[in-house]
Amino acid sequence: MSNVTLTTLRRMKQESKPFACLTAYDASFARLIDEAGVEVVLVGDSLGMVVQGQESTLSVTVDEMIYHTRNVRRGTARALVMTDMPFMSYPDPQQALLNAGRLMKEGGAHMVKLEGGAMLLDTVRLLSSHGIPVCAHLGLLPQSVHKLGGYKVQGRDEAEAGAMLDDAQSLVAAGADILLLECVPQALASAITSSVDVPVIGIGAGPECDGQVLVSYDMLAITPGKRPRFSKDFLAGSGSIAAALASYVSDVKARRFPGRDHVIA
Repeated sequence: MSNVTLTTLRRMKQESKPFACLTAYDASFARLIDEAGVEVVLVGDSLGMVVQGQESTLSVTVDEMIYHTRNVRRGTARALVMTDMPFMSYPDPQQALLNAGRLMKEGGAHMVKLEGGAMLLDTVRLLSSHGIPVCAHLGLLPQSVHKLGGYKVQGRDEAEAGAMLDDAQSLVAAGADILLLECVPQALASAITSSVDVPVIGIGAGPECDGQVLVSYDMLAITPGKRPRFSKDFLAGSGSIAAALASYVSDVKARRFPGRDHVIA
């Protein structure tokens, strides 16, 4: 099976073939996820919470992201590896360029992900002009959790929805290669997905996105506490981690996941 590239994901969007994405933070999990047929492995700054036990993602550093990305790359043979740029690693375009370059050169990331809308247009343009693939993350932004007042659904009212749609289209025009929508209403996610020609990954954004992502620790019921509503325990009844991962991939590709229980109206 050939390596997954942005060209692969664009073709899957054009052919209406959903693709799967999961987080990984080490070589062993990355290998299992890769072998399950996941197209995109996300080295998420969620590691701050699920690996380090922090209350949020804010304390994660660029050096830590490089370390975990390097480990994940050792475990993957075919999946595209996308790495989060952590909080305050892209306060301006030049700093973003420096840190994104480190994540790719030292960590081995194939692309980077940033959280935010219109204020990132200059940053996305600069990264794109230097050959750095970018995923723009819209909706619920974990790095802005204190500003947002908690982990809340975004884009419910008409003004917010319109602004998010505008941001999505502007980011793509600036050079974003992928969009990721977190915790936005299904109708808005569907409208954004159909309005752009780049792949759109959803998490808590309904089944009409081009791809789906979950935190692997959530979908394996490893994360302590209450599981997010948009997630599902794929390990229950599967018998093994490998079988749970395969079930997730199969359900995403058959559009069985997310189901009605995992969708935000």
